[in-house]
Amino acid sequence: MGASSSRRRQAAAPAAEPEPEPEPAVALDLSRLPPELLLVVLSHVPPRALLGCCRRVCRGWRALVDGQALWLLVLARDPSAAGRAVLSLARSCPPAAADALGRFCARRPLGRNLIRNPCGQEGLRKWMVEHGGDGWVVEENRRMVPGAPAQTCFVSSFRWCRKRQVLDLKEEGLWPELLDSGQIDICVSDWWGARHDCGCRYRLSVQLIDANQTVLDKFSATPEPIAQWNNNACFQVSHVFSNIKTGVRFVSFEHWGQDTQFWAGHYGARVTNSVVTVQVHLS
Repeated sequence: MGASSSRRRQAAAPAAEPEPEPEPAVALDLSRLPPELLLVVLSHVPPRALLGCCRRVCRGWRALVDGQALWLLVLARDPSAAGRAVLSLARSCPPAAADALGRFCARRPLGRNLIRNPCGQEGLRKWMVEHGGDGWVVEENRRMVPGAPAQTCFVSSFRWCRKRQVLDLKEEGLWPELLDSGQIDICVSDWWGARHDCGCRYRLSVQLIDANQTVLDKFSATPEPIAQWNNNACFQVSHVFSNIKTGVRFVSFEHWGQDTQFWAGHYGARVTNSVVTVQVHLS
């Protein structure tokens, strides 16, 4: 009897009310924002998305992306000393080209290695090569190179082998007024070495070139050859171009290698982790 009464009480309990359906979200029409507020919102968008997507939304957005005010806000978001220096240069040496600051922000050229395929991780791609003897090949490093993106290297042969890259600084994102400001350094470095059982020779030449292909400055290094039985010796060559002359638009980076025993195969200089970076003076 008690069980029957309990069942009646449970049956009499009111049914739970259904959960109310959430109201559909209302999309925010950013185009209704005042231009100065829209600029602030867009400054949080990644630069590549601004150039590739936001610029296509409408004429108004295209005008904002093509203007310099948006990109100055983007630059101002970098609180580092280098970021503050770049912002100051963007204001004091503004680019004449409308799209220059956008390209700079998207490609982020400062402090980035501008050399492509510096360790041979992509074979010989991106390099102009001249094969001497049995030519260039790519092998694993015999000794670890600190900071290298890959532990591989280019290996030369019994005749001089040459490799070159020419960097277009404007295409990398550096606007001409910045290059001519006198406030940047161009830093270059290269690692070279030998295998234990064979000596080698190495040469490096770096040139700063203007738009007319005139050489404005250069650095060259011809270290003493590494002797045979050298415990896989390796060395770094480096140089900083300061007080850069007005008009520099290209960097030519070129190096050579060969062995000292004239052995067939690939026993010559081993080169890797070639680096060209552009830095801003911090004051």
